[in-house]
Amino acid sequence: MVLQLLHILLLISSLTKSSADNHETAKTYIIRVDTSSKPSIFPTHLHWYTAEFTDPSAILHTYDTVFHGFSAVLTPSALAAVRRHPSVLTAFEDRRRHLHTTRSPQFLGLHNQRGLWSESDYGSDVIIGVFDTGIWPERRSFSDRNLGPVPRRWRGTCHTGVKFRASNCNRKIIGARFFVKGHEAAVRIGDAAVSGINETIEFKSPRDADGHGTHTASTAAGRYVYRASLEGYAAGIAKGVAPKARLAIYKVCWKDAGCFDSDILAAFDAATNDGVDVISISIGGSDGVSSPYYLDPIAIGSYGAVSRGIFVSSSAGNDGPNGMSVTNLAPWLTTVGAGTIDRNFPADVILRDGRNFSGVSLYAGKPLKGKMYHLIYPGKFGLLSASLCLENSLDPNLVRGKIVICDRGSSPRVAKGLVVKKAGAVGMILANGASSGEGLVGDAHLIPTCAVGFSDGVRIKAYLSSNPKAKATIKFRGTVVGTKPAPVVASFSGRGPNGQNPEILKPDLIAPGVNILAAWTEAVGPTGLDSDNRKAEFNILSGTSMACPHVSGAAALLKSAHPDWSPAVIRSAMMTTASVVDNSMNPMIDEASKKAANPYDYGAGHLNLDLAMDPGLVYDLSNDDYVSFLCAIQYGAKTIEVITRSRVNCRMRKPLPENLNYPSIAAVFAKGGRSTSQMFFRMVTNVGEAKAVYRVRVDPPKGVEVSVRPRKLVFSEIKTRLGYYVNVTVDGKNLVVGDSGVVFGSLIWADGRRTVRSPILVTQTDPF
Repeated sequence: MVLQLLHILLLISSLTKSSADNHETAKTYIIRVDTSSKPSIFPTHLHWYTAEFTDPSAILHTYDTVFHGFSAVLTPSALAAVRRHPSVLTAFEDRRRHLHTTRSPQFLGLHNQRGLWSESDYGSDVIIGVFDTGIWPERRSFSDRNLGPVPRRWRGTCHTGVKFRASNCNRKIIGARFFVKGHEAAVRIGDAAVSGINETIEFKSPRDADGHGTHTASTAAGRYVYRASLEGYAAGIAKGVAPKARLAIYKVCWKDAGCFDSDILAAFDAATNDGVDVISISIGGSDGVSSPYYLDPIAIGSYGAVSRGIFVSSSAGNDGPNGMSVTNLAPWLTTVGAGTIDRNFPADVILRDGRNFSGVSLYAGKPLKGKMYHLIYPGKFGLLSASLCLENSLDPNLVRGKIVICDRGSSPRVAKGLVVKKAGAVGMILANGASSGEGLVGDAHLIPTCAVGFSDGVRIKAYLSSNPKAKATIKFRGTVVGTKPAPVVASFSGRGPNGQNPEILKPDLIAPGVNILAAWTEAVGPTGLDSDNRKAEFNILSGTSMACPHVSGAAALLKSAHPDWSPAVIRSAMMTTASVVDNSMNPMIDEASKKAANPYDYGAGHLNLDLAMDPGLVYDLSNDDYVSFLCAIQYGAKTIEVITRSRVNCRMRKPLPENLNYPSIAAVFAKGGRSTSQMFFRMVTNVGEAKAVYRVRVDPPKGVEVSVRPRKLVFSEIKTRLGYYVNVTVDGKNLVVGDSGVVFGSLIWADGRRTVRSPILVTQTDPF
């Protein structure tokens, strides 16, 4: 014992000395510790961490539920000392992440008098944890009128702070917390990319200064609100997907500052302990680059939650339509891309020569009333900043009194409108670049504005180029419902393939994420710009951030209707019943290209809750299945322990990653390899009538042979789970056709009333 205490004192001395070296640049790190090796002389893990690892003042968070360890501000020498400790499994740097930024419930197949809403009592007994920028609790969407008591299993709390009192929580918002230590540490150590919290516009509390969190929370679980609109647009009754579900708010993102991994992980820890049933996290990387699961706190935190029966819905990112842009790739997460709904806000650019170009706009100010104005494109003068209408790039003498053509990119769309307005112009045409294609989203601009697709932008610029005195006007046509085709895959939605493991199809599915009306903060106007003094109870936003809470609300309804369903079963029910056709009964298209979309764009398809309530067959997964998958992708035992919190032993004969019991099938062949055939095994569970017979139907990918055995599954009271094999055979010399290097098909089990559909993809990868 004396020697052990002496060892501890020496470690403390060494770490304290290294932390005092002022010339070293400190950073925040997340440390994963094998907590089973804690010496018994320490009453808590925190005592152990501060005695053997680092000074107490350096520690930001301790984690003990979804993750075991702590986060701390460490110099390089202090980090090296911590890493040498035999109980440390890994250490990785804290990173900053970003937010991925009505009528949609009906579009998902929800109906007032029948179906999932009535079967689940609108989700009244389910708790949704929202990780975002907080909430504006006074909005009508968060009323607790006629709600029953808070579920007895709730163990959370209501943090108070700036302009947020305990009374701001109620039977609807049953808990609220905020996490800021990671952000404050980044400011303290001088991270040039992070500014301190501006307390004149931000609240050190769960109150939402940004609007994003209020919007996502009400999308998932907002109450019925009559006479809702954004300055007349999308007028009607606003409601979330699960209107009676309870909300637990975890503010992890800060206005203009992003969201830090150390705080996100702390929120996962808290939410899991608090007793949430669903976690909605519209957060991820913004560069299309994904980290291995053991270095990704969203993957680690969500594993801890899912392993305890909590469904986690995450956004797929907004870096589409580029390939391999999907984020949040862990197979235990449900990753959601974005599609359109059958409502649009059309506007037209009308040229003096009579041509008309259709676009979108949410401008609600004084219209141009058909008056023609001279056009100008600042980009013709050769300055990129002027073509993008960046701050201080426009010459008022050139643009005053004209309609300015601005290229999309490099700055927020609404900020370009403000630049144009300050320069004295009367309007703006916002033209997509080639990378954005034809995808359009509406914005509540401060100046008359119409957004147009890439091809129309090129035509308008060509008209101006050939006619220096060209004129145009902009016409705003309000709200149009029943548009076709819908859904369409949003151009910005993150796309496959999965950059970590192509054997797992991501995104899993898409949901409404374009022009979504939901509640908004009182702190800023609908554009979010400091100069926008308008107050709006509701706002219309687009992004996979908006799609994610649709699936979170859907999961709440399914969990309420089927309390025994696991997170994997809920995801399976959504995926196998998802739609791949639009409301014209044609295959769904990609907004960016106007061509047919595929599973890399939409995963299993578009969420259809009318069918998901009764899926027939489901693909379930246990914690052991996920561990086997991690073994299959060659993670070592200690690496897996970083994610799972428990020690594992991988079998000598490794399983195949493609045999994870996922509701999709991805056959990946190495270019130039000898293998021309792959065998897959899947297990389905019958959640319909006890006696059921399902027969298989295969639509094979082009040039690929797919066989299934058995071809019939017969279920009974005793036989509720049955397995089947899928063999995929290709021509080794000519594996796939087309430029994309991938072909798609599907496998369907049908009982005469239900169809249980799984996408199939076959692709080649370069050998390592």
